[in-house]
This record gives sequence, structure tokens and C-alpha cells, in this order.
Amino acid sequence: MQIETVKTTPYDDQKPGTSGLRKKVTVFQQANYLENFVQSIFNSLSDIQGKTLVLGGDGRYFNRQAIQIIIKMAAANGFSQLIIGQGGLLSTPAASNIIRQYKAFGGIILSASHNPGGPDEDFGIKYNVSNGGPAPEKFTDALYENTRSISEYLIARFDDVDVDTIGTQNIEGLEIKIIDPVEDYANLMSRIFDFDLLKNSIRSGYLTLCFDAMHAITGPYAKKILEDILGAEAGSVINATPLEDFGGGHPDPNMAHAKELTERMYSDNPPVFGAASDGDGDRNMIMGAHFFVTPSDSLAIMAANAELIPAYKPGLKGVARSMPTSQAVDRVAKTKNLSCYETPTGWKYFGNLLDAGRITLCGEESFGTGSDHVREKDGLWAVLFWLNMIARKRQSVADIVADHWQSYGRDIYCRHDYEAVDSTIANAIVDHLREQLSGLPNQQFGSYTVQYADEFSYTDPVDGSVSKHQGIRIGFSDGSRIVFRLSGTGTVGATLRIYLEKYEPDTDKQHQDAQQALAELIEIAEQLCEVKKRTGRTQPDVIT
Repeated sequence: MQIETVKTTPYDDQKPGTSGLRKKVTVFQQANYLENFVQSIFNSLSDIQGKTLVLGGDGRYFNRQAIQIIIKMAAANGFSQLIIGQGGLLSTPAASNIIRQYKAFGGIILSASHNPGGPDEDFGIKYNVSNGGPAPEKFTDALYENTRSISEYLIARFDDVDVDTIGTQNIEGLEIKIIDPVEDYANLMSRIFDFDLLKNSIRSGYLTLCFDAMHAITGPYAKKILEDILGAEAGSVINATPLEDFGGGHPDPNMAHAKELTERMYSDNPPVFGAASDGDGDRNMIMGAHFFVTPSDSLAIMAANAELIPAYKPGLKGVARSMPTSQAVDRVAKTKNLSCYETPTGWKYFGNLLDAGRITLCGEESFGTGSDHVREKDGLWAVLFWLNMIARKRQSVADIVADHWQSYGRDIYCRHDYEAVDSTIANAIVDHLREQLSGLPNQQFGSYTVQYADEFSYTDPVDGSVSKHQGIRIGFSDGSRIVFRLSGTGTVGATLRIYLEKYEPDTDKQHQDAQQALAELIEIAEQLCEVKKRTGRTQPDVIT
């Protein structure tokens, strides 16, 4: 095998975020940009000779070109086996499962998650470790340091590999396995959920559904499981063909972007259940007829009803949520005497808890839920969980949520996103908030009294690692909260996210509109951060 050492110079913008490196496609297309980052991944690993690497992505623009480059670099750096999804496709949860199932050394996942795709849009890359989860901060910190000092990379010179034909290829000692990207994942789901119950409920006509794949990676997975295996009517999965530009849409599963699904669910004759997933298949939106379930409520309801699912019937070990996620699941955990952990945003923080057997379910408000079956959030798994729950309870989505609120109270919750804010302005807003923290406790804002104000930091209970600067929290004496956080998932400027939460135990007040119920907290949030004043904007870009 001919291996070439290519001289290169560092780029100064390759610091990975919570989900790897995300940039515009045109940035990744710069000379040696992708190669520098991939070599830096390999340089940050030890003992990779003769090991197995999983490789796949969400099929967005530049996925195919990147796959070929990474294959040749993995060969040059000493990997002896590559496992690749057919067509270079693997959903993020499916990739996590493949890493775990085949006991691979790790995996490279090509995705920018819910960000738009296309020649002028976004691309992303991240490394997942042997447990199937995202690399921890210790690794990504070392990776970033390697990107700053890289001077050369290794690449093998051979023809592009056929990634479209399932089977095994050998190139001078390198074994390349092209696998069905769906089969292993579908088998895993059949071991978790009651597929016989679901088949009967769907075929009897009791359980009708619509799943919006948003022209992203979950199309083939949902078609195979929901329509082919479980027997949902043909066409129950919409926008099912993965496209490099996601059909010109934004593959973010919320009502603002999943418009076709939302119209169906609020039509005169909606199906019983509706759902959507995102670009790489790890997020989910859950809907019922004329009803939307917030991700925070979804996590809490799943925890409260986990015994209805075959895999979780023995009971949960514990639960965890990201800090900005509402405290709804905390109330379930308290009632059921379960351990409950509050972590920073980013799925990697759940990994240690899952590996240590401290939790079974986990989730975050950004439309992500998961369990110990993989080490990523999992959109289609959440959909199957809800379908299994509906089939067992024989209730509508709205009734399931209403019953949950009656039992546990409702955490009225929403998130306001101000996207593509100039980074200087965004950082100034956070600095302004920090300056106020020490003086906020006991201050009165309308009918709210501040109980605490801090910047969240997290000490991992398993390995003792510390993560600081994870968001600013303003807590009030009645349990309400406002959280401010800059998101690292965008590729232009910064996204300021404002999370608002108010607990309502009174069943007569639980069905009020969230924006109306949170109106006073929304005003307090602006008073504290001045995002509208500082940016000149009149409203958030997205409200979820």
C-alpha cells in the first residue's frame, strides 16, 4: 500500500464543540482542512494499529467525498478494518450501536445534526469512543491542541472504494465491510419494544401514525421498521428519501420546520400519533392529534411509564437530564425513588452515568432522549417508545400528557432562540449576566423573588472531572427558573438560548398557553440579558 506523508499547516478554528466540529461545507473544502482534523483525531488516539473503525454519516452534501478521504487516511494510519454503512450512511444512534455491537475501537460520524445541508450550508465531523458515545472533553481538548500544531498527515493512495455494494473488500491488508445501515438497528429495536403489540395495534386500525423523516437519515430506518416490519400504511413515513440538501429544508424536528407533519396533526382528520426526526436521526418531536409534547415532558412521561416497555419492565436504575431541561423528570424520580442527575448540555455527559449503571433513561430539552441501549440520543427509539406506550395504555397522546400533569404537576416550559447573533454581542450579553449574579439573590422582579443565581458547573460523579461555564441559572423562590446559554451547534455567529420554566400544580391552570403563562418570566429575562436591546431584534428566531 502506497502511503504518502503530506506536509500541512494548522488552521486556527478547529476547536470541537459538544458535538464535534461543525462548519460550512466551503470551510471543509479548503485545502487540507478535513485532512488536518482527521489526522488530529488519529494523533490523539493511542494504539490504533490493527483496530476497527466505524464510519458513516447523515448523507448531507460532502458526505461521500469525506468518506473516501477518511477511508484512505484510516488505512494509512494503521486501522485494519473499517465498517461503513452502505452509501456512507449511518444514523448517529445506529453508528453508536455498530461501535458497541462489533466492539470497534471507535467511530467517525459525519453530520451537522439538525443544521441545514447543501453546497453552501453545514457539514460536521465527530469522533465516538469505544462505548459508542461522543468523545469526552479530555479527548476533545487534546484533539484541539493537535489541530494547532499539526504539520503533516498520512494518506494511502488507492482508487475510491465502492461504498454502495454490501459485502467485504480487501485492500492490501485493510478489510472494508459495507453493511446494511438499518438491519442491526432494527434488530436492536425489536429486542427493546413489543413489536407484536405494535403490529396488532397498527393493523387493527387503532394506532395510526405519521412520521416525518425530513429528507434525512431516518427515512430508510423508519420505512423499514414502521412500514415494512410493523405494518403501518404505505406513506405513513413522509419525506423518506435522504437528500444531500434535505430537500432544501431545515432538518430540525420542531413545528417551525416540520410544517407538513404539523399541518397533518392539526388537520380535521389527524392520525393518532405524529413524530419527526432530524438530520442524523438522534432527535425527536412527539405529537398527538392537535397536540405537541415538549421534549422535557416527553422525558418525564417516558420515565413515569417505563415499566410498560419490555426492556425496562424490571425498573429504571436512575434518570438524568441536561441542566436547561425542565425539572419535570425530577418529580418523577422523587416519586419513584430514583437517582436523578443534572448534567451540562451534551450527550457525552450521560456516557459515564450510563456506563457506570447509574441511569437507564436520559434526555435534554433540545428534542433528545435516550437510554442505555446506545450512547447517543435516539430519535426513532423515542418514537417506538411512545408508540409502545400508546398501544399499552390505549389512550391518546393528549390524554397521556394530561394524566401525567394531574399526577405530577406541569412544568410549563419553553425555549427562545436568538440565532446567528454576532459573537461579540453574544459574549457581551453573557458577561453582563455574570456581572449581575452576586447581587441577584433576594431581589424582587414583579411577583418573583430570586432564590439563587449562578453559573452552572458540573463535577462528574463517576470520574471526578469538572466542567465549568455551562450556563447561567436564575432560580426563583416558587421553583421557576430562567436559564441563559450560548449554543455551540451553529456555524455562524452564536445562538443565545433562553429557557423559561414555571411549575404549575393546579390542574385547573395546567392547560394554559405556555407563552401566556411565562409572559412575566419572558419580560424578566429581557430585563436581565437585554438581548433585544443589544441586538435590535423584536422577537426570537425560534420558540420551542
